[in-house]
Amino acid sequence: MRPKIVVVGSSNTDMVVRASHLPIHGETVLGEEFVMLAGGKGANQAVAAARLGAEGTFVARVGRDMFGDKSLETYRAAGINVDYIVRDDGAASGVALITVDRNGENIISVAPGANGNLSASDVARAEPVIKQSDCMLLQLEIPLTTVQAAIELAQRHRVRVILNPAPAGPLPNDLLRMVDILTPNENEAALLTTHSASRVEALLALLSSRGSLIITRGQLGAELVRHSGGIMLPAYAVTAVDTTGAGDAFNGALATALARGTEILEAVRYANAAALSITRFGAQTSLPTHDEVIQFMRVSETIHSA
Repeated sequence: MRPKIVVVGSSNTDMVVRASHLPIHGETVLGEEFVMLAGGKGANQAVAAARLGAEGTFVARVGRDMFGDKSLETYRAAGINVDYIVRDDGAASGVALITVDRNGENIISVAPGANGNLSASDVARAEPVIKQSDCMLLQLEIPLTTVQAAIELAQRHRVRVILNPAPAGPLPNDLLRMVDILTPNENEAALLTTHSASRVEALLALLSSRGSLIITRGQLGAELVRHSGGIMLPAYAVTAVDTTGAGDAFNGALATALARGTEILEAVRYANAAALSITRFGAQTSLPTHDEVIQFMRVSETIHSA
C-alpha cells in the first residue's frame, strides 16, 4: 500500500540563469543559459514524495495565468492529487529568480504571489484527505497562520507533522510543540532561537517530549537529535551540479520513508541519499525515484566497504 502524504505549501515557477559565478552587490553577470522550471518548496516536496512512490496531495494556490496552468499540468503528470489547489483570481502565481554558478551554488529571490493568499479555509477544505494521510509536510513560504491551522488539523486527526522551517523566521512556541519533526538547516536553526551557546538544545526544548529535530548540515549530512540523545548521519559523496531544491528532496524523502513505516534513523539515511538530486540540474526535474535512491545507496555502500 502506498504511503499517503499531504503537502501544504508554495507553488512557484523557477526562472533560472546559469552563470560562471554568483553576482556580488551591484554586479551584472552575463549568464550562460536560461531555463524556466516548476518550483516552490511545497511543490518540490510534493513532487519528491510522489516520485519516491507516495500517494501525494498538494494543498496550495496558483494564479489564473500561464504559470498556474503549467504548474497544474506538471503536478498531474507527477501523479499528485490537485483537487485542493485553488486558482487565485486576484494574484499572480509565485515566481523565483535563481542564479546558479558552476559549482552548483545559488542565490534565490522569490515573489510569493498567490502563495501569500493560501488560507486556513483552503486547508480546511482538504480535511477529508488530511485525516486519511500518514504524514503532513509543511514549509514557511505560505502565511504562518495557515501553517498553524494545518498543523492543528493534522494533530486533531493524529497525523504526523514534519515542518521544514524555511525560509526561517520566528515561530510561536505553541506551534513548535505540535510539530513531530522539525527539519532546519544550520542557518535556519540559528535563526529559530537566540540561545547561541546551545541552539540544538534550545530548539529541542521547544518541541514536545515526542518531538525530533533533524538539522541538515550540507556536505556533512544530517544530525538527528531527540530528547534521548543525538546522532550524526553522514552524507553520501556526490558531485554537485545544482543544489537548488536539495533540502526539498531531503524532506520529501524523509516524509515518504516515515510514512512507509521506516524507523527514523533509516529514514534519515534514505533522505540523505536523495541528495542524488544535486547531481542534476533543476529542482523538480532532478528529483530521483525510489529505485534510483535504493540503487544509489547500494552502490555507495559497496564503494565505502571496498
